[in-house]
Amino acid sequence: MQITGMLYGSKLLQFAGFPTSEVLGPGASEAEIKSLIDRHGGIIIKPVFKGGVGKKGKAGLIGIARDLKTALKEKERLYFAELQSGGFTFKANGVTFEGLVPAEHEVYFSITDATRFRAPTMTLTHKGGVDIEELDKTQVAQIPFDSLTGLKAFVVANALSELHAPSAIISPLVQSLPKLWELYHGYGMTTLELNPIRMRPERDGRLTPVACDFKCGFDRDDSRWLRLGLPAHLFAVDYSDFEQEINQLRTYQGQSDVYVINPQGTILAPTFGGGANSLVSEILGDLAIISSDFGGNPPYAKMREVAQICFKHWLKQSNVLFIIGGKANNTDIFETLRAISDALREYFSKNGPTPVYVVAARGGPNLIRGFGALRDTVEALGLPYRLFGFDSDISEVISYAKQADAWMRAGGRQQVAESLKIASPTAA
Repeated sequence: MQITGMLYGSKLLQFAGFPTSEVLGPGASEAEIKSLIDRHGGIIIKPVFKGGVGKKGKAGLIGIARDLKTALKEKERLYFAELQSGGFTFKANGVTFEGLVPAEHEVYFSITDATRFRAPTMTLTHKGGVDIEELDKTQVAQIPFDSLTGLKAFVVANALSELHAPSAIISPLVQSLPKLWELYHGYGMTTLELNPIRMRPERDGRLTPVACDFKCGFDRDDSRWLRLGLPAHLFAVDYSDFEQEINQLRTYQGQSDVYVINPQGTILAPTFGGGANSLVSEILGDLAIISSDFGGNPPYAKMREVAQICFKHWLKQSNVLFIIGGKANNTDIFETLRAISDALREYFSKNGPTPVYVVAARGGPNLIRGFGALRDTVEALGLPYRLFGFDSDISEVISYAKQADAWMRAGGRQQVAESLKIASPTAA
């Protein structure tokens, strides 16, 4: 759950009273664009991508204009621009127009939950405007601080002094940056990054920090972010029809993060819990169709809808339906498995039977009832299955799912199809 760019970043920074560049959205009229150019002497045009997509500058997807004709030409170039990142292709849908902010100094600032320090950590440098990884470590300050007291002014002052920052920027930053802790802490963020903050000179010679780019991430289990009133579509990253449908459900109780690993995979693995997801994705590799985390005690209705979407897109090509998760503390396993079972039964009723091997491994409240519901369903449907309890080694369970997939490839799929009295299935 990430937001990048100033279109919404400027609105969020208003909650902290932090100055931002002036921004117009995709619907800005030509008169508004010209007026923005006249006020600031020029504008920056950036494409708008869903979710957290960065590195637009390196990809040449940022335009600068000092007249309306150039601005409109850049708008046409970037409005539906595409960006390759992390093996995915992202397509823009609109642009922003941001007033130029003249400045001699640029600053990088971020707050994040750092596992290294097990505390919120401020990262700060007066060499901003570039990738932080490109700077020498001596030019970057990483300072953990106590979440109970928050980010205090003296923490910022000490960091800038140690970096030998220009004296003119120290006082304005010391007064302004601590405000960002309230935004970060008060609305359930896991990361907040401004790069660059441009130090704009005012008429009296004093410098004012102005945020010119924004990035943040939210803890989906912390409901405080809901108070911001952000539209749900911001967090539905449009990779595919499947991911779009699933990720739209993130606004409801429980998690539903998912992305496609291999659209030609043969193991459909709805996974519960981040740790289980990491292990499943690593061991299954390209056999896995999706990487997912459906934990967080999803209610019956949501889990059933999630399962219906998964089955609609992927069950026909799957050799193995692999339902896997760790030992839950608060997730009702019966409700989860009952929802999946009902969705599976509905799929067979609507689309006809398909040969698939069902493997499930879970632990937690109402496990026996949940396994009973799943067992009754797969036996009624005539599918082979294997259930593993909470005391099973998860790595061995994943290996069993791979063996089941290998058996299905080696003729097992044909055997299951014959037992279901359906036509010979397409080779998987």
